[in-house]
Amino acid sequence: MATFFNEMYVDGGAEVRTHYRSFEDWLAEQPTDMLARKRVEADVIFRRVGITFAVYGSDAGTERLIPFDIIPRIIPSSEWTQLQAGLKQRVQALNLFIHDIYHDQTIVKAGVLPADQVFRNAQYRPEMQGITVASDIYAHIAGVDIVRAGAGEFYVLEDNLRVPSGVSYMLEDRKMMMRLFPDLFARHKVAPVAHYPDLLLDMLRSVAPQGVDNPTVVVMTPGMYNSAYFEHAFLAQQMGVELVEGQDLFVNDNHVYMRTTRGPKRVDVIYRRVDDDFLDPLVFRSDSTLGVAGLLSVYRAGRVTLANAIGTGVADDKSIYPFVPDMIRFYLSEEPILNNVPTYQCRKNEDLQYTLDHLSELVVKEVHGAGGYGMLVGPASTKAEIDAFRERLKAKPEGYISQPTLALSSCPTYVESGVAPRHIDLRPFVLSGKTVTMVPGGLTRVALKEGSLVVNSSQGGGTKDTWVLEK
Repeated sequence: MATFFNEMYVDGGAEVRTHYRSFEDWLAEQPTDMLARKRVEADVIFRRVGITFAVYGSDAGTERLIPFDIIPRIIPSSEWTQLQAGLKQRVQALNLFIHDIYHDQTIVKAGVLPADQVFRNAQYRPEMQGITVASDIYAHIAGVDIVRAGAGEFYVLEDNLRVPSGVSYMLEDRKMMMRLFPDLFARHKVAPVAHYPDLLLDMLRSVAPQGVDNPTVVVMTPGMYNSAYFEHAFLAQQMGVELVEGQDLFVNDNHVYMRTTRGPKRVDVIYRRVDDDFLDPLVFRSDSTLGVAGLLSVYRAGRVTLANAIGTGVADDKSIYPFVPDMIRFYLSEEPILNNVPTYQCRKNEDLQYTLDHLSELVVKEVHGAGGYGMLVGPASTKAEIDAFRERLKAKPEGYISQPTLALSSCPTYVESGVAPRHIDLRPFVLSGKTVTMVPGGLTRVALKEGSLVVNSSQGGGTKDTWVLEK
C-alpha cells in the first residue's frame, strides 16, 4: 500500500509538524460545527461575487463554484526559499530555450534535443522564427505545477506557459480566509499575496516595446463564455487596465489601437488570454473571430508586446518536458534544483513497450493535453478503460508520455465526513520581465474525492489558501 507524505502530520498523525503546531492548536479550540458554518458562508460569498468556473463537456454551458477548502496548506519559509530558487532557475532556462529555437537553435544543433521534437511539435510556430521580442522574454507568466511525493521531495509535474490560469483563485482564497478567520492571521506571520496584480502590471509595463515610456496595457479575453472569464475580468480590474476582446482592437499604420469613446487609443502591451491559433486570422485560423487581423505584422515590427509570446507552447508540451533538466544544464551550466517526475516517452520503442506492459500502474498523458483530459490513471481505471486506452496508445504512441503514479502528498481537508486527508498539488505563478518575481505560495489544488489523485478544477478538484510563513 502506498504511503503518502502528510503536510501537517509526521508518522501517520503521531506528531504535528512544527510549522502547523499553532494552527493545530487553534483548530482544537474550535466548536465542532464552526467549520461547517464557515464553509457555507464562503460558498454564499463566492457565489455572490461570481467566482465561478465554466464547465465543458456533458454539462456545457453551466457554471459552478470551484470548491474552496477552509483548511490552509502551510509551507515554512525554508521550503519556500528552495522552491523559489528552483522555479526561477527553471523558468529562466525555459525562456532561453524558446528564444533559442526561434533563433540560433543551438540546443538542437548540439544534439541535446531531437529536432523533430521541436519542429514537428504542434505548438511550434514557424511564423515566430527570427522575430525579436521585448527583453527576449517569451513566457512572461508561468504557472509551474509542483507536487510533493515520497519522503517529501518536491517535483515539477508540468510547466504551463501558454495562458496559465488560476491566480485569481489564489487571491480570492486569501481574501476569504482573512475574512472568515482574522484571528488566525494574528497568530501566524503569513507572507502576503495581495500585491500580485501590482507585480503583474509592473512586469507588463517593463516589457513594453522599446522607446515607449508610458505604455498602455490591456487584458485580451476570448469573451464571457471562456471558462476563465472571471479571472480575465478580475485581473484587468485589479490592475486598473481595460479588458478587451479582439473586436475592440484594430491595426492601423503598423500599430495596434483600442476603440474607445474618445477615439482610437494606441495599445503597447497585450496580456492575452486567447490561444495562438485565434490571435490573427490573417496568419493562423482564418475563421477566428476572437483575434485581430494584422496583429502578427505589428508584433513582428516590435511595436506591440504579447504576453505570453506566440509560440511559447512548444516549451510546455509534455513531449518537451523530459528535456527541461537538460536545458538547465545547457543554458545555465547548473544542476536542476527541482527534479522532474521520471517520464517515459512513448515515441521510443522501449518506453512504449514498458508503458504497454505496465498500464495498470502508470499515468499516461497526451503530450498536448491539459486540464486532466485525455489521460489514463492506471490504478484508478477499469480493465475495459485500460484496454481501450491501450489501442489509442498503440495507434499513436508519439502522442503520449507515461509516468509512475506518484504518491502525492496529502493535507487535512474539510469534507462531508469531517477533517480528512486529501491529495494536493501547488501552482506558483512566476513573472518574468526585467527581473523574475513571484508572490510567496501559489494556488493549492486539492482532489476532494477520497483516494483521487486528479486535482484539476475541470475534474471536480477544489482549492486551498496557501500560506508561506515568514521567518
